[in-house]
Amino acid sequence: MADRSLNVIGIGSSPSRGLRKGVVVNIDSTVESIKKAVEEAELMAAVQINSVYIGIAGSHIASESCHGVVALKKREVTAGDINRAIETARCGAVIPSDRRLLHVLPRGFIVDDQEGIRDPIGIAGSRLEVDVHIVTGAVTSAQNLVRCVNRAGLDVVDIVLQPLASGAAVLFAEEKEMGVVMVDLGGGTSDVAVYADGCIRHSAVIPIGGHHVTNDLAIGLRTTHADAEKIKVRHGVSSCKQVSDREKVEVPSVGGRPPRLVPCHKIAEIIEPRVEEMFDLVLREIRRAGYEGMLVAGGVLTGGTSLLPGMPEAAERVLDLPVRCGSPEGIGGLRDVVNNPIFSTAVGLVMHSVSQENELQGVGVGGGSVPMNRLTLAIDRMKGWVMNFF
Repeated sequence: MADRSLNVIGIGSSPSRGLRKGVVVNIDSTVESIKKAVEEAELMAAVQINSVYIGIAGSHIASESCHGVVALKKREVTAGDINRAIETARCGAVIPSDRRLLHVLPRGFIVDDQEGIRDPIGIAGSRLEVDVHIVTGAVTSAQNLVRCVNRAGLDVVDIVLQPLASGAAVLFAEEKEMGVVMVDLGGGTSDVAVYADGCIRHSAVIPIGGHHVTNDLAIGLRTTHADAEKIKVRHGVSSCKQVSDREKVEVPSVGGRPPRLVPCHKIAEIIEPRVEEMFDLVLREIRRAGYEGMLVAGGVLTGGTSLLPGMPEAAERVLDLPVRCGSPEGIGGLRDVVNNPIFSTAVGLVMHSVSQENELQGVGVGGGSVPMNRLTLAIDRMKGWVMNFF
């Protein structure tokens, strides 16, 4: 769960009109959105922002498992041995030239025949193995994000996978231990992360989110996207069972036509199939990861779309798991504002930045130290992307 020493002193938000399904589709609109959000945060916090951590999502995100093995130079495992094993695993991954590495996440170590080791430093043996979760993204998508941030006058320190950030903000340690699936229901995408034995086991990005619900309403109710969004927020529910046929809502028409009264039941009939589709795709990812029936802690929903009434219940029906809605907790400062699923990724990015600055020696599974300057590596990666782009 979140670090209780964090104090949020400023917040800025702006509609992401230049993004679609997590990918930049309009440079100028994205830059303008970034500028507005940063200016608002700077004004509230009374500080100047020069560098940022950014979250990445989209259907271009891919992940795979890799294995690394090294012989131990000494009888006891050292931090250098861990680095060599992780590097061996990373080098074993076949990454096409149009993709770039985002994360290499150790999931467990084996010393000789001892399995299930999280921090092997000091353990005696002759052979060290590591299982890692590797996340990659499309070069162009990452470069466009970096370019937009740079044009907004900011430097990018690192790019972080959004479900990793959200998971850090809303999941409890015992949930990660027992097995849990976290689903961040955003506007353009739904981010999925499966955790077990204290670390991430599978990650994926589903290209369906709240904007698709809005679009369905706009088409089904024959109204504008702006009015459809308002109707979704004020009257939307995830199941037809939550409304009666007698309830009605006024729906604005287009082209100067008079507004119409539409039963709330019809609104639910439009939303329910899309919600079920979202969770069907989540279930597919759980099965692909091989964790169906093994997630003892159930599921956690977060993100703005999770605020739609009845979403945990809808997820429980499809996933056959106990599900709760998660918000960032343990945060000081503007706690009443930030304690909202909408801010899960943002809070998680702040936690990631604090972790990198406080742990320049790196992190192994479960918090074990690894002598690797992740901040330097992240900056080098950013430089590489920018150089390749230009």
